[in-house]
Order: sequence, then C-alpha cells, then structure tokens
Amino acid sequence: MSAIEDLATELSRLPGIGRKTALRLTYHLLRQPVDQSRRLAHALLTLGERVRPCARCFNLTEDDVCSICRDPRRDATTICVVEQASDIGAIERAGEFRGLYHVLGGRLSPLDGVGPADLTIGPLVDRVGAGAPAGGLEVREVILATNPSLEGEATALYVQGQLVPQGVSVTRIARGLPVGGDLEYADGVTIAQALAARRSM
Repeated sequence: MSAIEDLATELSRLPGIGRKTALRLTYHLLRQPVDQSRRLAHALLTLGERVRPCARCFNLTEDDVCSICRDPRRDATTICVVEQASDIGAIERAGEFRGLYHVLGGRLSPLDGVGPADLTIGPLVDRVGAGAPAGGLEVREVILATNPSLEGEATALYVQGQLVPQGVSVTRIARGLPVGGDLEYADGVTIAQALAARRSM
C-alpha cells in the first residue's frame, strides 16, 4: 500500500470522514510545507502520550485528576453522568451546572457488543457509595445526561437501577422542544416528551 493510500485509510477511520474526504485531506497535507506535517504528527503523538482518563470521573486530562474534579468551588454532592468526555464541554458552555461529572465511556449497545462491563458504571456506583472523593461529601443527586437515543435511554435506565440501592436521588435531563423551535415541524415523539416534561409558569 502506498503512503497516500495508507494515510487516507487511517483518516477515513475518523468519525464523519469518508473515503473522498480522507483523500482530499491527504492531498491537502501533501501541498503543505513539511514542517507543518511534522507539527501535526508531533501533536498527534503528544495527544496519545499525555492525555488519559481522570482517575475520578474518567474525563480526559493530562493530569491524574482533571481540573473539574480538583476545583473546590464545584458542588461535590451532585454528579452529572455523560456518555463521552466531549459531552462535558456542551454542558459547561451552558454555564448552569456547577457539580461534578462522570464519563461512562459510551452507551449500552448489545448489537455492538457493548455491555455494562465495558462502561464505567461500576466505578460510578462505587463513587456514589463512598461519597465524592473531593471533600468526602455525600453524593445527593446523580443527573443522567445520556443522549435521547434508544441506547442512551437503555443506558440511563440501567444506571438508575444500579444506583437505586445507594439511596441517592437519580434524575434525568428533560427532553423536548428546543428554544426557537417550531411546533409545526417537531416530530410526535419530541412533542410527547415536551408535554411530559412540562412545568408550571
């Protein structure tokens, strides 16, 4: 296999990158100065060597414990459970949540061979049972923020079942119409979820 084909194959393994896009990226890189390709290669190697899961929440970090877990201003009594570390950024951008996080590392998907043992559900249960490591405070609420897909819902239900014996309050993020959305174009499931999650004015 040629060097061009080899790189295009590796790039096409990335999410959202098809074969044509991978080839375009490969030829783009070939047109750049060699120093730029070296910087890209170095950044990729550094990423693989330095970034690891946080020892507490499994967020991605270059330290043993991530900056969120180390932050004494965070509310250690509330944990928000997400599927991937990238989901944390979306929640943080909203600026409303001040608790801690727990990254599952995916979602239950029996068809893809992903079971409970492949996720960090066990460490979450242990973490809730022992109290949040930061400050030793008791965890009072776990917010399940998995995606509103079939697998995400199944994961949330499974995690809820595992946490019930811990006596902690387990909540689920609300689902429904987005701000600026139009009822006319919303699907039936979204409208049903919005009605179920309604609140008083």
